[in-house]
Amino acid sequence: MFQTLLDMIYPTRCPICGNIVIPKEQGVCKDCGDKLIYISEPRCKRCSKPIEDEEKEYCNDCERRTFHYDKGYALWVYNDAMKNSIAAFKYHSKKEYSRFYIGEIVRVYGEWLRKLAPDAIIPVPIHRSKYLERGYNQADLLAKGIGKELGTPVLSKFLIRNRKTLPQKKLSDKERLRNLSEAFEVSDGHKDNKLTRIKRILLVDDIYTTGSTVEACSNILKAQGINEVYFIVLCIGKGY
Repeated sequence: MFQTLLDMIYPTRCPICGNIVIPKEQGVCKDCGDKLIYISEPRCKRCSKPIEDEEKEYCNDCERRTFHYDKGYALWVYNDAMKNSIAAFKYHSKKEYSRFYIGEIVRVYGEWLRKLAPDAIIPVPIHRSKYLERGYNQADLLAKGIGKELGTPVLSKFLIRNRKTLPQKKLSDKERLRNLSEAFEVSDGHKDNKLTRIKRILLVDDIYTTGSTVEACSNILKAQGINEVYFIVLCIGKGY
């Protein structure tokens, strides 16, 4: 009865349209569920972007650029439905959407994540000014949810964003990487740590576009002695 009352006061909302989901176990209403494009083969073997040519192993970005992370996966194509959903998640305090996101990540990639067995999960940090404005880091919410499901420690303060950068969506590929150069660093609390037991890291973020953010974080982590850096994100663009 108590749970029924809670469901009446705080019903499950669709993370795409915001309407009440019935039955709540679906997590998303049927019409909106049909708008979600799950990443499937053929996909880039490094970043997970969907590609059209089944004979290709890598997307155009990964063919022409050298990345220092080891491999990554994305859940959905970054289409209009997910743009609206993630915008609400990040900018309009729809933190509850993370339950659906996390559930789908674990459902689709749980086997890979358990086989990967990362020593720790690290969320991509946001600048302090954005944290004060929003009250949370969306990547941290995802990381903690995944960590709880896997029983893996989450190092929320391992990386920090030490300067505010220009919005990435306004920049070219080269400008994005230059914009993020030296934007991240290891926090003081971890700089002197011996990382002999932390050799494999899972980075978590919401969106992967050109890979500049993941690359910048990977460079910092590998400079700290971490051997393997993997990532998982909610959405990714297409990589023809």
